[in-house]
Amino acid sequence: MLEFPRWKYALILIVVLLSALYAVPNLYQKDPSVQVTKNRPAAVVDEALVRRVEQLLSEAGIAPRSVELEGGQVLVRLPDAPTQTRASDVLRPALGQDYSAALNLVPTTPAWLEKLGARPMSLGLDLQGGVHFMMQVDQKAALEKRLDGYADAIRTALREARIGYTGADRRADGTIQVTLANAADAARARTEIANAMGGMGGAALGTSGPAIEVDGNRIGVRLSEGELSRIATDAIEQNRNVIANRINAIGVAEPSLQRQGDDRLVIQLPGLQDTAEAKRLIGATATLEFRAVTGDEAQAAAALADNNIPAGSRIYYDQNGQPLLLSRRLLVSGDELVNAQPQTDPQTGLPAVSITLNAAGGKRMLDHTLENVGNRLGIVYVERIPTVTMVNGEEVRSSRTEERVISSSTIRGVFGKDFQTTGLSREEATALAKQLKAGALAAPMDFVEEGVIGPSLGAENVARGTQAVMYAFAFTLVFFALYYRMFGLITCIALLLNLVMVVAVMSLFGATMTLPGFAGLALSIGMSVDANVLINERIREELRAGLPPRTAIATGYDKASGTIFDSNMTALLAGVALYAFGTGPLRGFAVTMVIGILTSVFTAVTVSRGIATLIYGGRRKLKSIAI
Repeated sequence: MLEFPRWKYALILIVVLLSALYAVPNLYQKDPSVQVTKNRPAAVVDEALVRRVEQLLSEAGIAPRSVELEGGQVLVRLPDAPTQTRASDVLRPALGQDYSAALNLVPTTPAWLEKLGARPMSLGLDLQGGVHFMMQVDQKAALEKRLDGYADAIRTALREARIGYTGADRRADGTIQVTLANAADAARARTEIANAMGGMGGAALGTSGPAIEVDGNRIGVRLSEGELSRIATDAIEQNRNVIANRINAIGVAEPSLQRQGDDRLVIQLPGLQDTAEAKRLIGATATLEFRAVTGDEAQAAAALADNNIPAGSRIYYDQNGQPLLLSRRLLVSGDELVNAQPQTDPQTGLPAVSITLNAAGGKRMLDHTLENVGNRLGIVYVERIPTVTMVNGEEVRSSRTEERVISSSTIRGVFGKDFQTTGLSREEATALAKQLKAGALAAPMDFVEEGVIGPSLGAENVARGTQAVMYAFAFTLVFFALYYRMFGLITCIALLLNLVMVVAVMSLFGATMTLPGFAGLALSIGMSVDANVLINERIREELRAGLPPRTAIATGYDKASGTIFDSNMTALLAGVALYAFGTGPLRGFAVTMVIGILTSVFTAVTVSRGIATLIYGGRRKLKSIAI
């Protein structure tokens, strides 16, 4: 008999309402905009800046939709992309170096929908444009950083073995030169150095020829070619992982991060037009270094005056420009940080960063504080800032490193891997915590290429893709309405709901629509059509076999459902495999296809049967059906 449980009707109604709710935000287009943020702590973002921006746009003959102060930035909404570009060109030189005017796309979804978690689906780089970067790792800096680590390990090993030395430093030719206090200790020192190097790198020592050369009281350490190659490979791979974490922190949907050659990474961020903010988050190299204080301000000033800096020490400066002597030995570096959170110091009320070290860093910090209670510990904020200068009409990219002591407080108790540091502004503390949490770069990276991929081609792709899907959809609806009559109309309703459900599910779960995704959507519509054809033809067969209309409908749905599940299951497995093993366009195609298959099975088997039961069910006598 033709029956349908009431709870299934309730389920269909809930699904229809939720699908409509979460599909509606896709009707609201994003506004091209220019966002003005401050580049320097001294700059102020307030109503005065809003009025200044309005005046600059008015003088240039640009009429914005709105100019608002939102979340510490000025947001200028504009009617179209060309006007957005003009506004950016006007604001950037006028606002100077204190402010950054970056392109952006701002959603226009009503606030009440956003509170319910209803947002438009994300579009891929091929549909809405975005930013493109190429970054190159500084392999020389990576090697120098690793050599400094080896030199520190050698100094530690010699101290623990009670072998006197006057120097153990990296040299410009890529070797480490160790100078012993007594040449008689050379053999024992060589053994300790070999053990330290083996523990640090494993492959550091050469397999052919001496990697450690002894000449009187001098010992030279040279890395093998295999270790040099491994350092370069490790640097680019670690940087790739760190940058991937930073991209995830930005929240960009379907980003692309690919390695190119031996020392370059190509980054594409769909929908993001703020190149300045992206560069700050992705390429930031700010970190912390913890070093023992070896001399106070007076001793540092005296050392500078006499040009006689003690061995093993180096001059650093604090925020006020006052010198301080810190140890050359790095106690803990930023790449040993596991977690960092911005917070407020409960005792002073000042901004702070809560830091958690890994096991090795925590042990060194514990050992140091155990032996140095009452002494001072210096915390150095290190930031590498890329610079671009014009030489003979060509851009020359370089960088400068800023180092400043943010804290040199007295160690009043023993602590290990968990502690906090102060001395930063709130903005610096928040930014530093984000960078440290994402991880420290193994070596500095430079932006060698950057650009904004405009949405014009993407808009054309969206229009053509949508047009193709709509034409195919309209043709299918007309065909079904003419060929299957009433059941054709039922099928049309099921297909429309299927399309709405696909859009709603992709919007709800943050899936990204790409150009191949349109192909996946068209395929899922085709499979939904196939499922409805199976049901309608099965009902026709049962009617030709002489079954009553209601029995023919019920039997047709029951017998066709198994075939539909089997055929869609094989396609579903293929889609899952494409998503699991594919990349880029294949994954975009697979996502849309998998979602479309799941929704098409529900609409074809459950929704259409519920509608058919509403129309042909009941107690009245039924002689025929329109199919």
